[in-house]
Amino acid sequence: MNIQQRNNVQVQGAGPATMVFAHGFGCDQNMWRFVARHFSQRYRVVTFDHVGSGNSDLSAYQPSKYAELAGYADDVLEIAAATAQGPTWFVGHSVSAMIGMLADLKSPGTFAAHMMIGPSPCYINDGDYIGGFTREDVESLLDTLESNYLGWASSMAPAIMGVPERPELGEELSASFCRTDPEIAKQFAKTTFLSDSRKEVARLQTPTLIVQSSEDLIAPLAVGEYLQRTLPHGMLRVVANTGHCPHLSAPGPTCDAIEEFIDALPRR
Repeated sequence: MNIQQRNNVQVQGAGPATMVFAHGFGCDQNMWRFVARHFSQRYRVVTFDHVGSGNSDLSAYQPSKYAELAGYADDVLEIAAATAQGPTWFVGHSVSAMIGMLADLKSPGTFAAHMMIGPSPCYINDGDYIGGFTREDVESLLDTLESNYLGWASSMAPAIMGVPERPELGEELSASFCRTDPEIAKQFAKTTFLSDSRKEVARLQTPTLIVQSSEDLIAPLAVGEYLQRTLPHGMLRVVANTGHCPHLSAPGPTCDAIEEFIDALPRR
């Protein structure tokens, strides 16, 4: 199957490096429009939709493959191989930050850097680890998704987005959730919220930026601090923002954090 069609791959801009942008659960590549537009002025920018999201080819969805984050990581490696020129930097939002990490570990050298926006290696609290949710919280969330996905999407999207003074962003996220096939969304939610990639974090040798909102319902600050402590080459930048999508609600500070990180990368 054609990768470009399968994942609705779009390429814009040109430059000495390639930035591959991967969206989170319930979203699509349009969520990157502010940040991608900024960096496409100087770099080759690749955006895409995970299979089952946005304008991807729904016929390519395989429940067995996408029951694990590794299935999405395999797609990322194929997209990078087909589109990248020069050093390749992976920019992943939320669960896609871990998808990019798994792709890197499977094929070391594919990515020269990672920019993780609101990442979380595990959403469930475990001993001293604070993921933001109890197991009961997650089970309740998944039960609600199973029984009333559209209702959950409409009510939760504004809370996830934050910035109540800009309700149009919450409405945009809600619409994005509602456009996703409910059955695929339910499985992606299970794959996301039950995932635990903490054992892999310490293995990632690639320079990594963690961009964390100061207030985030999905990935609390403690998660960003954990990643900074655990990643061998991690840098944490906290953006003054309420919500899980700073690339939409605070694109300027998010771009500034990425620019600072890029400037500090070793030059080849």
